Formats: sequence, structure tokens, C-alpha cells
Amino acid sequence: MSATRRQILSRTGATVAGIAFTGALPELFASSASAAPRTGGYGPLVPDPDGLLDLPAGFRYKVLSRQGDPLRSGEGPVPSNHDGMGAFAGRRGRVHLVRNHENRVTGKIAVPTVPGLTYDPAGKGGCTVLELDGRNNVLGERVAIAGTAVNCAGGPTPWNTWLTCEETEDRAGTNGYTRDHGFIFEVDGADPHRTGAVPLTAMGRFQHEAIAVDPKSGIVYETEDAFERPFGLFYRFLPDRPLGGTGSLRAGGTLEAMRVPGVPDLSVVQETGARFDGIEWVPVPDPLATVTPIRHQDFGPKGITHAQKLEGCYWGGRAVYFVSSFARAKDGSAATHFGQVWKYEPHRRRLTLVVVFGPSTDVRLPGESPDNICLAPAGGLMVCEDGDGAQHVFGVSATGEVYAVARNAQALTSAAAAAGGTPEAPEWGEFAGVTFSPDRSTMYVNCYTPGTTFAVTGPWC
Repeated sequence: MSATRRQILSRTGATVAGIAFTGALPELFASSASAAPRTGGYGPLVPDPDGLLDLPAGFRYKVLSRQGDPLRSGEGPVPSNHDGMGAFAGRRGRVHLVRNHENRVTGKIAVPTVPGLTYDPAGKGGCTVLELDGRNNVLGERVAIAGTAVNCAGGPTPWNTWLTCEETEDRAGTNGYTRDHGFIFEVDGADPHRTGAVPLTAMGRFQHEAIAVDPKSGIVYETEDAFERPFGLFYRFLPDRPLGGTGSLRAGGTLEAMRVPGVPDLSVVQETGARFDGIEWVPVPDPLATVTPIRHQDFGPKGITHAQKLEGCYWGGRAVYFVSSFARAKDGSAATHFGQVWKYEPHRRRLTLVVVFGPSTDVRLPGESPDNICLAPAGGLMVCEDGDGAQHVFGVSATGEVYAVARNAQALTSAAAAAGGTPEAPEWGEFAGVTFSPDRSTMYVNCYTPGTTFAVTGPWC
């Protein structure tokens, strides 16, 4: 531990709990279905003769949807930039797969505007929803919300809707937008017109990434993926009408930001098991950021706690977990790391660093930093890699073992295929939106670009 980090931990009363890596990880997977988490992975990846998705032996994939193909609703083409995703149980064994489209104003294919489902006609982002039967056959595909911007991730609610998050702070008049952006929107995959295109303004206007809902209290935790200093904050939203079903979040509430006393930047903490008690929550002065972005606002003389690349977020057991995908001193972070997973226990007001990724730390991803994560049916995590070159979905076992689950090798672009040629090297596409079907039999995952949604089946347990 460096002197700086020793001083911080001592000054704030934090303790390094002495949790060995193999003892810390099982709690991270408290809500996994399996009592005996998988070790050893599923074996080596087998090259796909079609040049799309390499998987272990015994696994199969199905392409559910690709950008540019016609939506089955006839509303227009499948939009580009597939990102966060959630799978929800429907009637008669069906699944509603809600998919984000992280389109900026430069997005190649916009989400088609639909009456009653469009927030800002100038926005190219939004969500589409696929309706699948029990064999992952596509029964329908349509727009769920349109006219939003840079829909990155989000998360499910206890009442089976999806909260889609705008990762931008652009105001009306910027980039041609006619309305302010930077909000969360609720999407009902079974009936999108029931939720419409209504911004949940009380939940804040900032560069949203992901959310997780405490199923007992209804408190919503939110991550902010800000691109420059000061970096993002970790928030909680206390709704006035918690757990009230679809539309309850429109009733308003209080937005607060997390303060770790004496720690202005989470990147300086890099020891697995480092624990901070007495976490504070500070009301956000101006949640709508009418003049100043929230992370720049005055939180008093004690300041507030920032972190670079706050991304994935989910609820497990009695705690919320969130990811700092990486931190780089050259970008302005106080320290450098290759990814962290943090655990916050509301009933204890305790924050614990449970996983550190990196070449000299706990989990050594062969490639780049972690991004989207989800719990796996056989125990452990599924992690979408975010970097250059070959892109993978990795599994992480409860003992810290990392194994490849999928590799994306988009070897033939549509143009190359049409011309009968083959590029010299694969066109690697970032993975995003990894999630599992309600019965845990299928992993759904997106290739960000060219936008492709896959269903992967096999011996998950």
C-alpha cells in the first residue's frame, strides 16, 4: 500500500479487512443460482466458421437482430449502436428483451420516431424491444422509446420495467436537440405505450450509466460515467412513492450523492477488502443541473467523492454493487487501476472494495477493462470487455479464475460479404448488454457495432 493510501485509510477510519481474494468473491455472487459456483470454465473457444461468435464446445448462438434489417413492426430499420439490455418474463413463456441504442447525433441509424413514444424528434437514441418465444424465435420487434440520446445502460425494476439511461448532458439547442437530455426514462417492454417517453427528472440530469433498485426499500442507485474531471459520482434516489409499480418514479423524490469521508477519489483505494464505514449521503443541490453540472456543484466544505468510469451496477443479496471500469492518472484520476467492483451495504452504511482487476492485482483479464457485468447462472460474473483488439465476454469464478465465454470476430462486413471478399483481419466489435433469460437458460449479449444481438444457449449450469 502506498503512503498516500495508508494515510487515507488511517485518516478516515477505513480498515483493510484482511479478506483473502477467495474469501471476498463468494459474497459478490450472493444472488447467483448455483450453490457450487463453476470453476475451470467451459473449455477453449472454438472458431466460428461463419466468423461471428467463437464459443466453447457445446454452446450455440442465434443471431436475433442486426442493425439495418427491417423491424418486424414496419416502423423502420433496426437502429445502430446496441448497448445495455434487460430480459423480462412475458405471458406463455415469452421473453421481452429491451435493448438500448447508444446513438449520438452522429449515430448511423436512428431509432425511428413513433407517435406517443418520442421524447425529442432530434434525438437518435432510444430502445427497441424483441418479443421471443421459449426457443428464442423472434415473434416481434418494435420501438419502445425514441427521441432520446446516448442510451448507454440502465437496469431493471422490481415491477419488471427497464430504466434506460442517457449518457449525455446536452441541452436544448445543442447538437440540434429541441429538449434537454441527460435523464432516465422508464420502458415497459410488454406495452411501451404504457410508459411513453417521460423523463424521470427528479432522478437527476447527468451522464447516466446504470442503475440498481433495492427491492425492499425501492431506493434506486445510479452511476455516472463522466468523461472529464471532475469525474462521476455515485448516487441514490429516494422516491416519494417507493415500489409503487409502473410510473411510481414519476412521483418525485430526493437525489443524493455518496461521500466517503476523507476520500475524494475512489481510485486511490486498490486493496481488496478495503472497508469504509459511516458512508454519508449528501443532497444534490440542483438535480436538474440548470446552471452547473451536478459533479461540479458545491457539496460543502467536506466535498464529495468522485471516480472515473463508473459503469455497471446491480443489486445482489443485501447490497448494491457498482463498477469503476478503469482509472488513469494521465486522465486526471488520483491513481491508476484496471477496474474495480465496489459493494455498498445500506444497512451498515459500509462500502467495500471486493474486486480489483489488473495485471498485478486480483483478477487478470487477458484484455482490457471490465464494462457491463451480470450474475451468471452457474455462479460468478459475466464481464463484457471494453478495449481494443479482440473482444470477449469473460466469466469470473468465485475463486477469481477468469475464463473466456465468447469472442466476437465479425470477420465479414456486409459490404465485404456482398463483394465476395474477406478483410485481412477481423473487425472486432465491443460486447455490451450481457444478460440472462428469466429461466437462466440463455445468455443474451450485443455486439455494439455492427449492431448485433445474440442468444447463446448451452450447458450454463
